[in-house]
Amino acid sequence: MNSELVNKDKSELIGIINSKDQDIKNLSQEKKSLSQENKTLEQEKKHLEWQLKEMRRLIFGASKERFESSNNPFQLTLPFEVKESSDKQTVAVKEKVEYERNKPSKDKQQHPGRLSFPEHLPVEEIIIEPNVDTTGMVCIGKEITEELEYTPSQLSVKRIIRPKYATGQTETEQADNENQKSIIIAELPSRPINKCMAGSGLLSHIMVSKFVDHLPFYRQIEIFKREGVEIKSSTIDGWQTALCNLLAPLYDELKKQVLGQGYLQADESPIDVLQNKGDNKKNKTHQGYYWVYHSPPQKILLFDYRSTRGGEAPRELLKDFKGYLQTDGYSGYDQFAKRENIVMVNCMAHARRYFEKALKADELRASQMLTLMQGLYAVERFCRDANFNNEQRRIYRLQEAQPILEEMAVWIGHHQFMEMEPTNPLRKAIFYMSERWSELCNYMFDGALEMDNNLIENKIRPMVIGRKNYLFAGSHNGAERAAMFYSFFGTCKMHNINPHAWLKYVLENINDWHYNKLHQLLPQNIILE
Repeated sequence: MNSELVNKDKSELIGIINSKDQDIKNLSQEKKSLSQENKTLEQEKKHLEWQLKEMRRLIFGASKERFESSNNPFQLTLPFEVKESSDKQTVAVKEKVEYERNKPSKDKQQHPGRLSFPEHLPVEEIIIEPNVDTTGMVCIGKEITEELEYTPSQLSVKRIIRPKYATGQTETEQADNENQKSIIIAELPSRPINKCMAGSGLLSHIMVSKFVDHLPFYRQIEIFKREGVEIKSSTIDGWQTALCNLLAPLYDELKKQVLGQGYLQADESPIDVLQNKGDNKKNKTHQGYYWVYHSPPQKILLFDYRSTRGGEAPRELLKDFKGYLQTDGYSGYDQFAKRENIVMVNCMAHARRYFEKALKADELRASQMLTLMQGLYAVERFCRDANFNNEQRRIYRLQEAQPILEEMAVWIGHHQFMEMEPTNPLRKAIFYMSERWSELCNYMFDGALEMDNNLIENKIRPMVIGRKNYLFAGSHNGAERAAMFYSFFGTCKMHNINPHAWLKYVLENINDWHYNKLHQLLPQNIILE
C-alpha cells in the first residue's frame, strides 16, 4: 500500500516536473521569439531613422553630394604644420629689414577687377564742361568714366509701305480701263505668319522669354500692358501653334540628326499636363514625360514628349538606333541591352549616389567605395584639363582608371554576400552596382564616352525651372510644342548661340529656304553674322 502511494506520488511529481520543463521551453521559445521580434523592430527603427534623416536632408539640407575622405590619396592637403603649445614665454626679438622695389608708374592703369565692356554695345557720350569760363584755356586731357546702363526693351511699330505704280495711264484712264490696267508694286517680304501683326523679333522674344527665361505667357502679357499694348492669351497661343507648324520640318531634321549619332545619353523627366475638358476631368492633370536624348560629341539635344513613362516611348523612337546608349538604372531601358547593335553604358553618378546615401548608415564601408570613385573622377578631370582627344583619353583611362575599377570589383565581390539587413542602404548600393557592373565599365571602350549621365541631367534643368513657373502644360499638344523649343534652345546654349538671334533669323528665312537644305538652319550648323 505504501509502495503504491509512493509510486503514485512519484508519477505525479514527474508529471509536474515535465509540465514545468515544458513551461520553461515555452518561455524560452517565447523569449527567443520576442528577441527576434525585438531585433526586427530595432532594424525597422534604424531604417526609419535613416529615412527620416534623408527626408530632412532633401527638404532642408544641401543638394550637393560632395564627399571628402581624409584617407583619399587624390585629395590634396595643405602643408601646414601644427606647432605644439608651450608654457614657456618667448621674448620677441626685433630686427631691421630693408628691401628695394620698383617705383609705380605714373600712368594710371585700369583696375584689374573691372569688367571690360563688349565692343558691340552702343555707346552714348556725355560731355560735361566745367561751370567756369574756359575761354583761353587749353584742354590737356579727358577724364573718362564708363557706366554700364540699361534701357528696358520696348515695343515698336514696323510699317512697310509699298508704293503702287500704273504703267502709262492716268488715274482716270485706269478707272475706265480696269480690265487692262497694269499696276506695279513691290513684293511683300516673307513673313513667318501670314496676316499676323507680330513680327519675327516679337515672336522670337515671346518664345525665348518663356522657354529660356521661364516667363509664362500671362506674365509677358502684363509686361506688354505696361507699354500700353494688350495682347490676349489666346492670341499668343495661336502664334505659338503657328510657329510650331512652321518649324515642324526643322524639328524633324533635328530629330534625324540626333538619332543618326553613334552615342546618345537618354533620360526622362515628368511634366503635368492639363486633361481634356469633359468626362469630369476639368482641372485635373495627367503626368506626361519628356524623354531627352543628348549627343555629347555633336552637342545636339532632343526633347520628345510622350504621355507615359513606359518602355514603348524610347522603343518607338530608337527603333533604328545603333551605337552606345547611356542611361540610368531605370528598367524601361533594359530592353535595349538585348539588341545586338546597341551597347549599354550606365551612369556612374547614379551608382555613386547610392553609396553617398549609405554614409550615415555605414560610414566606414561606404567611404571606401566613394574614395575609389573619387579616383575615377580624378582621371576624368585630368583628361579634361589636359584637353585629350578621344584616343588619348581611352589610353589614359586604361592606364589609370582600369586598376581602380579592378579594385572596386574586388571590393564588391568581398561585400556582396556579407550578412546585412534587407533595408540597409549599403546593401542596396552594392546590389545596384553589382547588377550593372558590366554596363558601368563599358565607358572604357571609347574615349568619346562619358563616365556618367551628368551632361544630360544638366540639359534638363532649364525645363525643370520653367516647369516650376508655369506649373503644367495646357494640353498634350502644348507639351509637344514645348518639347520643340526646348530642343532648339538647348542646342543653341551648347553652341553659345544667342537663341533670340537664331530664332529671328530662322523665322525670317525658313519660308524661302530650300527644303533639302533645312539642316543648315539648325543651331549647330548655322552661321550668324
